[in-house]
Amino acid sequence: MSSGQAGYAAGPAAAPGTNAKFETWLWIAQRASAVVLALCVLVHLVTIIYAVRHGLTGAAILGRTRGNGVGLAFYTLYVLAIAVHAPIGLRTLCQEWLGWRAASLNWVVGAVALALFVFGLRAGWAVFA
Repeated sequence: MSSGQAGYAAGPAAAPGTNAKFETWLWIAQRASAVVLALCVLVHLVTIIYAVRHGLTGAAILGRTRGNGVGLAFYTLYVLAIAVHAPIGLRTLCQEWLGWRAASLNWVVGAVALALFVFGLRAGWAVFA
């Protein structure tokens, strides 16, 4: 790597013909969603460990989650972070591995983001509502 090139983690690299500002916002969104995901995964794992150590059954867990607005809010944040983070990563992989840089890529990853959000909320609603 020459002294004029930045490493992968240094910041977003816009593909030729793309909007550098858009790429920068995607880079920021992915890093911010990674922070939220790290915290959510930590809370999720602690909750699982607690449930297992206390011998809670699936029915007991569902009994505790039903009508829990705080749990639903947490889960919604978790799903939102996933719906932001994963499609941006998928977009980057498609660009780097497949060379797919057409505008259609943004539409496809947008559809993936929407699907993750909708199906994630549907699963959360089934557990918390």
